[in-house]
Amino acid sequence: MKSILSLLILSFAFSCTPVEEKAAEVTETITEAVTELENPFIHHVYFYLNNPDSAEDRAKLVEGLNKLAKVETIQKHYIGFPAATDREVIVKDYAVSWMCLFKNMEEEEMYQVDPIHLKFVEDYSHLWSTVKVYDSIQ
Repeated sequence: MKSILSLLILSFAFSCTPVEEKAAEVTETITEAVTELENPFIHHVYFYLNNPDSAEDRAKLVEGLNKLAKVETIQKHYIGFPAATDREVIVKDYAVSWMCLFKNMEEEEMYQVDPIHLKFVEDYSHLWSTVKVYDSIQ
């Protein structure tokens, strides 16, 4: 459980802005979510927009992610953006990150075929050039 918690805190810290204002709130929320779930499945997606400098495209994607958050198997979700941190190991070439916690792998698999998820891909995939997904379990 401790390793998953550390992973969540680190991965979300890199995708929040501004980190300083959100760090305590994020840590508490993630800790509560992971503690509540016995063996959580973490699904973290990084979106690379076709037009990375377009505030309109970014806002449109966030709109879609907020709709996607209505999938019933999602226990918690977070939308983030590259933080203003500057260390060699930090990746911040993405535009938007999306992290979801599920009770288990089966519920994440249900999410993948949920009509809301399929509609999200249909309606918003034209906005991104690349999507990178990091799934993890304990």
